[in-house]
Amino acid sequence: MNAASAKPVERQLPTEEARELLTLTRELVARELQPRAAEDEAAGRFPRDVFATLGEAGLLSLPYPEQFGGGDQPYEVYLQVLEELAAGWLAVGLGVSVHTLSCHALAGFGTDEQRAAWLPGMLSGAQLGAYCLSEPQAGSDAASLRTRAESTADGYVIRGTKAWITHGGKADFYSAIVRTGEDGPRGISCLLVPGDAANLSAAPPEHKMGMNSSPTAQLHFDGVEVDRERLIGELGQGFQIALAALDSGRLGIAACAIGVAQAALDLAVEYAGTRKQFGRPIADFQGLSFMLADMATQIEAGRALYLSAARRKDAGLAFSKQAAMAKLFCTDTAMKVTTDAVQVLGGYGYTQDFPAERYMREAKVLQIVEGTNQIQRLVIGRHLTRV
Repeated sequence: MNAASAKPVERQLPTEEARELLTLTRELVARELQPRAAEDEAAGRFPRDVFATLGEAGLLSLPYPEQFGGGDQPYEVYLQVLEELAAGWLAVGLGVSVHTLSCHALAGFGTDEQRAAWLPGMLSGAQLGAYCLSEPQAGSDAASLRTRAESTADGYVIRGTKAWITHGGKADFYSAIVRTGEDGPRGISCLLVPGDAANLSAAPPEHKMGMNSSPTAQLHFDGVEVDRERLIGELGQGFQIALAALDSGRLGIAACAIGVAQAALDLAVEYAGTRKQFGRPIADFQGLSFMLADMATQIEAGRALYLSAARRKDAGLAFSKQAAMAKLFCTDTAMKVTTDAVQVLGGYGYTQDFPAERYMREAKVLQIVEGTNQIQRLVIGRHLTRV
């Protein structure tokens, strides 16, 4: 039993093109993602071929300009596509979010020449990206990162270790936030590093409780040389670039979280409608129907929250506070809803014969990545008390 037979979520999309895009996404999810997700997760297989398929369909480039090969879609549309992908297979939905995040620095801060040279290849689907900010001793405190890029006559030589890198060792390019100057945020810059650069290596993937098809690994920069033209933005602008990317990336995580929660709810509703006890479906019992009602309400609220933040971004308004709120609420919702889905299925929810336990394990990481939910509360609180 899975959520594939559930009634599709009704969506309000701004254009006919967006509606066709969502239809295409749902077809790809049903054909390419859902049939293999459980088996590949169990085996820990990275679905690189799926990303190539999504790229060919234009789903790896949605929020970026058409002139560089992007889909030129508003974030409001991109996030709903992301939600559908995550509902089918979180490793893929999150992977698309990470790829989009990894393109953000070049698209938003690169020169016209840099964008023309590299962005079309990054958006074509032939390449897959990764975002390198965290380090073994610098997670939420990103300003304390130590990976250093020393200036040379021709460019930079990078030495250090990045940690918790989604697609680490698999990506074709890395947007790396590194130290080029003094301690603190003003000494940080952004470099676009080719995935096949000499002296760049990945550690074995981390052994995680979920998301086994999405490789997460440390990256070792042991004297990696990059040309000076691969500096994105101004020298010392890297911290600003990183924060701007994270605001957008948090909306991607929020959408993925609602996708997982929706899949868990669909599974729980289907099971509750077919499982009988005392001569009737368990969905008829008030205690369980109230639980389903709460799950559905939380999902609708989370979806409305991330879409509201996306519309602010599309309108050119500040959305950092709203992105933190969306990431916080949606990922907490995913954890609650997936836990409740396991409860609805009872003993079956605790077995690997049903995807409920996988949804629950996957939901947990969403409360951690792109800034823990404790950090989101800190961000929101600072916005509220700022004078």
